[in-house]
Amino acid sequence: MNKEWSEKNREMQSLIGKKESFDEGIALLLELREDLFGQITSIVNTYPKEAFFQMPFAKAKGYHSKTLGYSLWHIFRIEDIVAHTLICQDSQVLYSEDWNREINSPIITTGNELKGEGIAEFSAALDVRALYDYCRSVMDSTNELLKNLQYKDLRKKFTDDDRERLIESGSVSKDEDALWLIDYWCGKDVKGLIQMPFSRHWIMHIEAMCRIKNELCRKARKGVDFIAFCGLSCNHCFLKEWCGGCRTSYNTCSYATCSPDRVCPNAACCEEKGLDGCYDCDSLAGCLTGFYSGGNDTNAVKAMAMFIRKHGKKELAAVLDNLHEKYDFQKIQEILGFDLNEGLKILEENR
Repeated sequence: MNKEWSEKNREMQSLIGKKESFDEGIALLLELREDLFGQITSIVNTYPKEAFFQMPFAKAKGYHSKTLGYSLWHIFRIEDIVAHTLICQDSQVLYSEDWNREINSPIITTGNELKGEGIAEFSAALDVRALYDYCRSVMDSTNELLKNLQYKDLRKKFTDDDRERLIESGSVSKDEDALWLIDYWCGKDVKGLIQMPFSRHWIMHIEAMCRIKNELCRKARKGVDFIAFCGLSCNHCFLKEWCGGCRTSYNTCSYATCSPDRVCPNAACCEEKGLDGCYDCDSLAGCLTGFYSGGNDTNAVKAMAMFIRKHGKKELAAVLDNLHEKYDFQKIQEILGFDLNEGLKILEENR
């Protein structure tokens, strides 16, 4: 489990368990949820549609055996059901704006009953952007519930009437792999529900989502040129597990995510000119396109492109291997600095 998320969750549980620190615990929970949702936002905003119905770990045991799309649906359907049908006893967010039609989901349940190819088929049918908007609405709604919660509410337990209401809602499949959820939820008090559907459940599934997207990136990069159009080596980038690189559809590099259609200006320029990369361009030295527009902040990248122009990609990779053996760093700017000529000199010295 992610250490930072785990520690926040552990501290939150301790804080809400005492009346004098309850409000602090709720504030920490809201902070944790925002951090976790940030991971979801990054994935939705940077990965292609096909990423959300791929199952790279289909035969594994664990949450990572699902899809990104299923994980989103499952996390927030459970939260919507628990927060509204069980705790607040009002209408679920799903029905507030006809979300199911917008999302194009064939089910209203938690999805626990789905298996194998059924999960992939379900995920492929979803409108990911609409699903994301639904997830955000559920989170916002639950956050309001949490903000209004009082310490005395934590001990509230649930009755047979609550159990029947869940059954009648049709939100939980009668399949044996799903029906157990009703007894599980009703067997907890409000504090117990905060500790699972509203926090730890998020952590487990979002960690699984990170594992899925990392594997998708790894597969996307297999056999693909590891040198980006701008000259950056994807194999030596601190985002290498998160990003598939600009030569794949799993590109999460900063200039791609900030650009129209998620295409980096450097990549677009090279493709327009029919170049393998910026290092093949006669205008490289004075270029201010895309990654090179940052001046001192991105001169290290241009230095690598200029090095490739002179010595080739394999030689750059060998130099970067050498630098990583010598120094502990994440961003190449930490070593090459902010001056173009100085960065190029350092690369030459480490050949």
